[in-house]
Amino acid sequence: MSFKKNIRPSWDEYFMKLAQVVKTRSNCLRRPYGALIVKDHRIVSTGYNGTPHGVKNCIDGGCERCLRRERNEIKAHEYQESCICVHAEENAIVQAAYLGTSTKKATMYSTISPCSSCAKTIINAGIVKYIYYENHHDKAGINLLKKAGIDVRKIK
Repeated sequence: MSFKKNIRPSWDEYFMKLAQVVKTRSNCLRRPYGALIVKDHRIVSTGYNGTPHGVKNCIDGGCERCLRRERNEIKAHEYQESCICVHAEENAIVQAAYLGTSTKKATMYSTISPCSSCAKTIINAGIVKYIYYENHHDKAGINLLKKAGIDVRKIK
């Protein structure tokens, strides 16, 4: 009897694959993102981008800004402040808070690097490591995390 060698992913690969699965729950009309928070190799919470609870999903017309962007009425980065969608990183942190779970000294895995607004939230949530897959257009987020002493790494 022969057995196939089981090739296990590293912890970073494993959690990044899970972040990719989490992003499939996104209800954003434009681009899906996913994030998860991990402590001691255990998932604390997950988050994906989309409208707040109780608000019509973005994919169903819940976010006027995303609708206008989809119809090419505004450019990619115009009127970002009017978007009502919550970012994946924010949702992961909020869900941990909602459940009463600390994010102090945790690691965040995200399918994208953080915008500068999310970076501020990540820093104040006590997250010490941020691992991501692709770059966000807002490079200030990564720079802010590094200034705060957070271990930042892009995974391939």
